[in-house]
Amino acid sequence: MEAENRDYKYFMQDTGSVYLGAKLSYAEILQDEMVNFKYKSIVEHYIFKDTAPETTLESQLYYMTKEQFSYRTYQQLKARVKISILEEKKSLFGKKKTGYVTKTMPLSAFADINLAQKKAQGVVIQELILSKLGLMAFSV
Repeated sequence: MEAENRDYKYFMQDTGSVYLGAKLSYAEILQDEMVNFKYKSIVEHYIFKDTAPETTLESQLYYMTKEQFSYRTYQQLKARVKISILEEKKSLFGKKKTGYVTKTMPLSAFADINLAQKKAQGVVIQELILSKLGLMAFSV
């Protein structure tokens, strides 16, 4: 595993959500024994309809459009995306300063940002967040 990607290859969960690091590929997700069976089944039966196993979450989410079947699948899972984005701020002395800010947004709002805007704003995807309630209600 590459050293710079290690921090973004993880699976965690709490009482309400499942968190997946953006550098994980779908092949790695399917091999990880910590990832729950239901999500793995959803990946195999629904996400793979328009996504290759070697695709990373980061790549898929960055280029995802609302027309894709995987987008509709993640909508059912109440997916959110945690990103870092360049924003300009005013300092205490009125100077403008540009820096990265971390935001979490619904997948639908993220998919509304076109590719040119994502590139211009320096978007970096950190993680995919899935609702456990969405996972529970999803029938495979």
